[in-house]
Amino acid sequence: MLESYFPILIFIFIALGMAIFMLVGSMIVGAKNPYPEKNAQYECGFAPLSRVQMKFDVRFYLIAILFIIFDIEAAFMFPWAVAFKEIGFIGFLEMMLFLLVLLVGYAYAWKKGALEWE
Repeated sequence: MLESYFPILIFIFIALGMAIFMLVGSMIVGAKNPYPEKNAQYECGFAPLSRVQMKFDVRFYLIAILFIIFDIEAAFMFPWAVAFKEIGFIGFLEMMLFLLVLLVGYAYAWKKGALEWE
């Protein structure tokens, strides 16, 4: 029974060997010329204005959550559109209910000002 695991063991050793080879190879061959600009903090192309451990504005998180919600909406709508003929009118009503719930959430976010940056 253990003989059937032998190819997996060989594969693991080859994968680990390749990973170690690539790490060591990049450390040997890679350029090592650090300079102050290369080691400086990067903040969207601008010089850092304050210390590193500053608090983020909540609006960043709101925009990210809204993006994820509408990205999931698109991910659900594609299979629905592909299988539209098979699911019939009930599937159409379910998608309209799903879109209505998302529309209510979008209206709430708009009313609360989550979409305005200033």
